[in-house]
Amino acid sequence: MNELLQNPVYNALLSGDRHLSFGTEQVKYFDEQVSPFVGFEESNTNGFAELYETLPVGRRILYATTNTITPPTGWQLQHEIKGFQFVFKKGKDIEEDFSKVIPLNDTHIDQMMNLATVTRPGPFGKRTIDFGHYYGIFKGEKLVAMTGQRLHIENLTEISAVCTLPGFTGKGYAYRLLQHQVKLILQQGQHPFLHVRGDNERAIEIYKRIGFTISRPMHFYFLKK
Repeated sequence: MNELLQNPVYNALLSGDRHLSFGTEQVKYFDEQVSPFVGFEESNTNGFAELYETLPVGRRILYATTNTITPPTGWQLQHEIKGFQFVFKKGKDIEEDFSKVIPLNDTHIDQMMNLATVTRPGPFGKRTIDFGHYYGIFKGEKLVAMTGQRLHIENLTEISAVCTLPGFTGKGYAYRLLQHQVKLILQQGQHPFLHVRGDNERAIEIYKRIGFTISRPMHFYFLKK
């Protein structure tokens, strides 16, 4: 587990998310509407150069690494986020009522996009739902909270896009959705993990309460060709 999560994006593109993968034998990436993530072997010192030759001008990418990097030739650094990778260890028995947790589909994409735009849980495109297993909580017809899955690495599944609309926080929606995802992932014989911004203290507290522990620091680099 530890070795696979050292380079999570590349290993997902090689395994559980290979059906969403584009690129060459050496460098892999998702369609930008699914995710800006790209990946290559950590030992591949020509990875960014190969991506530069493969991707179109203006393409934005997101590179996740345990190391710090300097902007590679041909790429403009737009933003850097320092965060953590968390892995689920053991939490309390899950006894939440999930009757109001609703599966999301293509008819909900506009609301999902709006929620992600307002709350900024991380990159979210029109086809991010293709990662699968997105669920939300509604008030009337309004989507007020959601979460889903993103990277799938052999027997590891990442929980992602955890967000709640302002005005609806503090009601336990994120906690319930997270517990639902943990239960779903464990039932599928998978093991949950996730990533979080280092300054998102509210989220970190919730993750720890559910049973996640820090695996390693991660750096996320948003770059543009």
